[in-house]
Amino acid sequence: MNELVAKTSMDKRLAAIVGPTIDAMGFELVRLRFMGGKRPRLQIMADRPEGAGDIEVDDCARISRAVSAQLDVEDPIEGEYNLEVSSPGIDRPLTRLKDFDTYVGHEVKLQTAELISGRKNFRGTLRGIEDGEVLIEIAEGLIGLQFDWLIDAKLMLTDALIAESLRARTNSGFDPSAFDEIEQEEDAT
Repeated sequence: MNELVAKTSMDKRLAAIVGPTIDAMGFELVRLRFMGGKRPRLQIMADRPEGAGDIEVDDCARISRAVSAQLDVEDPIEGEYNLEVSSPGIDRPLTRLKDFDTYVGHEVKLQTAELISGRKNFRGTLRGIEDGEVLIEIAEGLIGLQFDWLIDAKLMLTDALIAESLRARTNSGFDPSAFDEIEQEEDAT
């Protein structure tokens, strides 16, 4: 399991426990984070395999019930904690090598563990993968970063990304006319 899906040893242990259950349900584990504190939180992001449509709220609830039951049996976390299951959202984290091919042409923000040419943060247009390197076009030109160097990667919320997401929803049968219009209040100044 790579660092982008599960960072810490606890994250990796939990991902090894819940990952097969999520896979068996027909979903993919995108990211798992266990965060301590006064009330610890286990955050799981899951998605449908590429081309299978978007994950819905009911799917998250099903995953939550299955994972919760499994964690109750395995009991890897001491004490109480909150379990959160969600979709990756539009400005999703990129955690698997295939994600970097899926979102070619979109703006991304990448962070490396070590300094690369004097910097750790890179923001630019994703150009795919080649020989295990993530290609990103930045102001200085096209560069390749080894996938293993990345500690964080996510899509940036842009008009183009929103438009593509809306097109995908429309093509999958989503009908925005089935919902009420948003009412806006008149400015009372």
